[in-house]
Amino acid sequence: MKKILFAASEAVPFIKTGGLADVVGSLPKCFDKDYFDVRVMIPKYLCIKQELRDRMQYVDHFTWIIWDRAVM
Repeated sequence: MKKILFAASEAVPFIKTGGLADVVGSLPKCFDKDYFDVRVMIPKYLCIKQELRDRMQYVDHFTWIIWDRAVM
């Protein structure tokens, strides 16, 4: 099974400021679930409606190393 991760700043229905949210919210649904494990990762913004925030699942904490600096 192939794994695909969409990491974005926005996704419908959680938060939308532009067209990226439409793509990230709809494109993962187009993949065949028998062959692809598709996940979406977005920031847990405080402006997301509480009922949607409650449905989000914390998976793990991670740190990205960009050049010589750690970004959390």
